[in-house]
Amino acid sequence: MRKAGLLSALLVLIVGLSVGGVYAVTRPSERAEVQAGLSIAEALGSRADAGFARALGPREFRFPRDHGPHADYGIEWWYFTGNLETSGGRHFGYELTLFRIGLAAEPTEGRSDWGASQVFMGHFALTDVEEDKFYAFERFSRQALGLAGAASSDDGFRVWLEDWSVQGKGQREPTVKLVASEEGVSIDLSLTSAKPLVLQGENGLSRKSAEEGNASYYYSVTRMPTSGVIIVGGEEFVVQGSSWMDREWSTTALSDDQVGWDWFALQLSDGRDLMYYQLRRKDGRVDPFSSGTLVLSDGSAIPLTPRDVRIDVLETWRSPLGNEYPSRWRLKIPSAGLELEVVPYAKNQELDLSVTYWEGAVRVSGTGDGSPIQGQGYVEMTGYGGKSGGRS
Repeated sequence: MRKAGLLSALLVLIVGLSVGGVYAVTRPSERAEVQAGLSIAEALGSRADAGFARALGPREFRFPRDHGPHADYGIEWWYFTGNLETSGGRHFGYELTLFRIGLAAEPTEGRSDWGASQVFMGHFALTDVEEDKFYAFERFSRQALGLAGAASSDDGFRVWLEDWSVQGKGQREPTVKLVASEEGVSIDLSLTSAKPLVLQGENGLSRKSAEEGNASYYYSVTRMPTSGVIIVGGEEFVVQGSSWMDREWSTTALSDDQVGWDWFALQLSDGRDLMYYQLRRKDGRVDPFSSGTLVLSDGSAIPLTPRDVRIDVLETWRSPLGNEYPSRWRLKIPSAGLELEVVPYAKNQELDLSVTYWEGAVRVSGTGDGSPIQGQGYVEMTGYGGKSGGRS
């Protein structure tokens, strides 16, 4: 479950950038400033009749083709987060996500050099733990004149948004190169796959509600050894660590009574990895379609339901924008012998972009089968107010 609430911002773009069925393209130097006024539920319930395909049942995945675009679906994303350190122990967290959004189910390319049926959006964020600084950037461009796009070939895939790019080689478990730079903050990272690719949900079909088609196709590579260079504050840092890759595509997902989610992606010191998203309803209850996966050290996967996972909020934090988020959690999975405490490396990792949400690096401590355990990862929280908010 990743980033689907950001569709609200892109839907505003669709309305604002379409002219008579032909879509113009801004110049490369221009950045769209979008104020999204839709709730998550409104955004994700609005595209069922747009002519796009919907995730109705399990499918056969084929790689590397499925690392590339699926233009018959309304939205998809290539998502990477990671925790990295210098040899001296300076810690950084990063996020790079590139989104493809369909403007029209039928291609409009060919009517004009500036015409496009796809828009791309990128979010790039960096957490500098030592300096307690958080940087977040956003870009938009339509798929025209080579400004943005996605493609796959027999040996890999590429996604780009101007000079931000994700380039992968290999078949099912790729080797990936990430490059992004904005306002003096940059990453140039190489990722390899240390574990098998995991199909989330029902063999890759991740159902978000009982309504037909409110689902996505979703897979992850949960542990990717990472090395490269980070530049921030005029300094260059050689770093190593571990990243997480998520791939998801869909057209609609949330139902009318769902307002947001808390999503955890944790890498534990005993070799296990945990993905779990807790969907929140308008009445405050946990939605029964909350779901996740525990990936064992050998790469085998165990599905998780709300009956398996308990999440207690131990502290909250109010952001400068006035949004109140959980800021410390106790997460228990009794069947796996896990009792974890999850704490952000920095409290203020709120992205105030076209939509507002919290996405940040976290540290983990606790016990696994009674023995001490540590870890790190990322948490995403949506629907806590702001421009992403769960307004009814």
